[in-house]
Amino acid sequence: MAPGSKADKKASVDAAAWMFNVVTSVGIIIVNKALMATYGFSFATTLTGLHFATTTLMTVVLRWLGYIQTSHLPFQELLRFVLFANFSIVGMNVSLMWNSVGFYQIAKLSMIPVSCLLEVVFDKIRYSRDTKLSILIVLLGVAVCTVTDVSVNSKGFVAAFIAVWSTAMQQYYVSFLQRKYSLSSFNLLGHTAPAQAASLLLLGPFLDYWLTNKRIDAYNFSLPSAVFLVLSCTIAIGTNLSQFICIGRFTAVSFQVLGHMKTILVLILGFLFFGKEGLNIQVVIGMIIAVIGMMWYGNASSKPGGKERRSHSIPKSTQQKHDGDSSKPDEKV
Repeated sequence: MAPGSKADKKASVDAAAWMFNVVTSVGIIIVNKALMATYGFSFATTLTGLHFATTTLMTVVLRWLGYIQTSHLPFQELLRFVLFANFSIVGMNVSLMWNSVGFYQIAKLSMIPVSCLLEVVFDKIRYSRDTKLSILIVLLGVAVCTVTDVSVNSKGFVAAFIAVWSTAMQQYYVSFLQRKYSLSSFNLLGHTAPAQAASLLLLGPFLDYWLTNKRIDAYNFSLPSAVFLVLSCTIAIGTNLSQFICIGRFTAVSFQVLGHMKTILVLILGFLFFGKEGLNIQVVIGMIIAVIGMMWYGNASSKPGGKERRSHSIPKSTQQKHDGDSSKPDEKV
């Protein structure tokens, strides 16, 4: 294949991966908002466990059809990943309960510099000045959009700290495991989804009762709420898979930076569908700043020297050698 054709094909696949992630992520947020706000299903941790249970069923079917090949992931690595992922989910839920919305949004924004730090320390990534400035512009724009009241307390700060670092570590680990063990997105999800489903379904009802003082077994299901629950779990399959695909093809930092486009879309769709929060001038200005920053980041990071690895952090001896195999991890830029 000619170099130009190969580059065009890769660009098309990259764009499709991003679109897949944006559509499924925004879709599940809108559905979950309706499920929780309209039908009172406030069991967020248990819902996440159901999401991973549905995703597990998908991986079983794909393995039966031959789309997921046999692969190996050491138990210690799997356990470490599940701990990071579950602390991320629980930490975010607790942080939202204990902190103001403004501080919760600031904590979410801090994931980008934390992810940058992880890449600099572990992957020896070097960012150009333009790439650093573009990240700051994105952070500024999203902060203008979303941060209003800001108040913090000691236990809320601890919860936010745990949530931010565990989320950054989980997203970094997605890329790390795919590279180290030559796992595709499907293979890695096949290893991690069952473990997350089991642990969250065991932990979720107790944590949700602690957070909401409501028991899930006492929830009065109706046909509409059941439909939204099934829809949420179905969309979650795409959300979980697309996250692994995007981080595998790009990096955790790029996933975070460009992923804030989802924040902007959620604000717009929330205004259109729910009509509770208007798009005031501050929000519009913040959106414009954030989009400019994302465009600048995409351009700056793709240039030579914009974002490059000084040296490989994973020894070649640990890499499995099946370059032509279907389990090859998604290519990163």
